[in-house]
Amino acid sequence: MSSGAKITYVTLMGDPSIHPAFEEALRRVMEKELGKSHPMYIGDEEVWSEVGELEDRSPIDTSILIGKFQKAERKHVAKAIEVADKAFSEWSRRGWRERVAIIRRAAEIIDERKFEIAAVICLEVGKNRFEALAECWEAIDALRYYADIMEKNQGYERGMGPGAPGEECRMVAKPYGAWVVISPFNFPFMLANGMILGALITGNTVVFKPTSEAPFAGLLLYWVFRDAGVPPGVINYVTGPGDVFEEEVTTNTRVAGIAFTGSRDVGMRLYRRFLTSQPYPKPIVLEMGSKNPTIVTERADIEKAVTGVIRAAFGYGGQKCSATSRLYVQESIMDKFIDRLVAETSKLRVGDPRERETFMGPVINRRALENFKKYVEEARRAGRILFGGEVLAGGIYDRGYYVQPTIIGDIPADHHLWRDELFLPILLVSSFKTLNEALRMANDTDYGLTAGIFSEDPEEVRYFFDEIQFGVCYANRRGGATTGAWPGAQTFVGWKASGATGRGVGGPHYLLNFLREQAQTVVREK
Repeated sequence: MSSGAKITYVTLMGDPSIHPAFEEALRRVMEKELGKSHPMYIGDEEVWSEVGELEDRSPIDTSILIGKFQKAERKHVAKAIEVADKAFSEWSRRGWRERVAIIRRAAEIIDERKFEIAAVICLEVGKNRFEALAECWEAIDALRYYADIMEKNQGYERGMGPGAPGEECRMVAKPYGAWVVISPFNFPFMLANGMILGALITGNTVVFKPTSEAPFAGLLLYWVFRDAGVPPGVINYVTGPGDVFEEEVTTNTRVAGIAFTGSRDVGMRLYRRFLTSQPYPKPIVLEMGSKNPTIVTERADIEKAVTGVIRAAFGYGGQKCSATSRLYVQESIMDKFIDRLVAETSKLRVGDPRERETFMGPVINRRALENFKKYVEEARRAGRILFGGEVLAGGIYDRGYYVQPTIIGDIPADHHLWRDELFLPILLVSSFKTLNEALRMANDTDYGLTAGIFSEDPEEVRYFFDEIQFGVCYANRRGGATTGAWPGAQTFVGWKASGATGRGVGGPHYLLNFLREQAQTVVREK
C-alpha cells in the first residue's frame, strides 16, 4: 500500500501485502531487540539509575521480556527539566520552517520503520497487527498534517491593525518553554507523538515520560525525533515510577506546561497540583478518557450498526478512550439487534495478537484482568451477562491476560458500571423508547469524548448532532461507532471531564495549545 494512500484500521484489514513485511519485522524484533537494558536520555547523556530497573513484560506471554528500563529518581526528572529549559532558547529561535522540515523528516523515518515499530507495539501492549500498523500510519499523518498547518499559518505570524495612525502592528505566536509530556499505554506511539510534535513544532522543548507499560515504544519514538534532527536536550526521555515524576513536574518552576493523556483521576490530580504549585497559571493539555455511548434507532441499518458497535466496543479489548462502552437500542428492534450482536461477537477470535486471524489480544496487565473479574461479578449480581464474562484459560491464555468480550444487560440505570470508565471489553446495553430519551441517557455522564448513532433518517442524525454533548461524534460509522479519529479528518477533542482545552489533536487548532500570543507594535512618526 503506497504511503500516499489513506490508511486506516479498516483499509489495512483489506491489504494482504502487509503480512510478509510485518511477520519479518516481528521475527527480527523478537530475535535481536528484546531483553536489553535501556538508559534514559537527558541532554546528550545516557543516564542509568542507581535504584535499579523496571522489567517490561509482554501481556501476550509474560515470559517474554521486552526490556529493562531505568527507575528514575527525582533528581533525574529535575535534571531533565533543567536541560530542556536551557535548550529552549536556541530551539525556539530556530525558524519555524526549519522545525517544520524536521517534523516532516520524522514522518519519513516512521514510514521507513513502521513494521518494526508496529511489531514492538504488538508485543509490548498486545495490539493486533492491523491496529499496531494503523497507529504508525496515524502518527505519520499527524506529523505531515501539522507541518502543513504551520505552513498555512506562516508560523502563526500575521499583520494586524493599525490601532492608531503611524502604527505597524503584528501578532507573533511564541512558545512557552519546557513541556512535560506523559503518555498512556493504549496508543503508546501515536498519543505520545501527537503531544510531542505539538510542543516541538511550535518551538517548545520536551521532557518525555512514557507509561511504564510501554517504555520501548516510547524509546523508538524518541529516536525518531532525534534521528530527524531534534537536538539532544530539546527532547529528553525519562522512565520510571509515576509518583516520583509527578511530584517533581508539578512543583518545578522551570516547567512551562504539561501535556497528559490518561485517566481522569491522574489528570485531575496533575491539573490541581500544577495550578496550585506554580507561581502563576501555566497551560496544561489533558485528555482523560470517557464513557462513550452509541445509539441505535429503529431506522438503523442493523448489519452496519452491529459491525460498528463490535469494532468500537471490542477493538483492542475496549482499551481505548474512544471505545463504545454504553449502547442504547430502540425498543422495537432491541431483541433482533442483541441477537445479531451476540452472534457476531461470538465469532471474534481472541488470542495471540501476533497471529494474523486474531481480532482481540490480551488486556494490558494483571490489574486489568482482576478488574475485569470484579466488574463481571458485580454485573452478575446486578444484571445479566448476555455474552462472555469469562477469563480464558489453557495454552497461550495461561501465559498472558486474556478475557472474553462481554455484553451485559439489565443493569440498573444508577449503577456505577454505567458511570465509571472500565477500559475493558465490557459493553453495557439498554433500551429506549424515543430518541429524546436516548440522548438524555447518553449525555448523563461527566465525560464527553466520543459518541455515535446509527440511523438512516437524516433528521434523527441532525438532531443527534444538535443535542449530543460530546466532542467527537459519528453517524453510521461501520468502521467503528465511536472510534477511529484521524488527523485532519476528526478533531479528537474531549468535552467536560474528557479534556481541558477544547482544542483536540488532529484538528486545526491543536497547536495553539502550545503557543502564546505577543502583540508587536512599532510607531513610525511622519
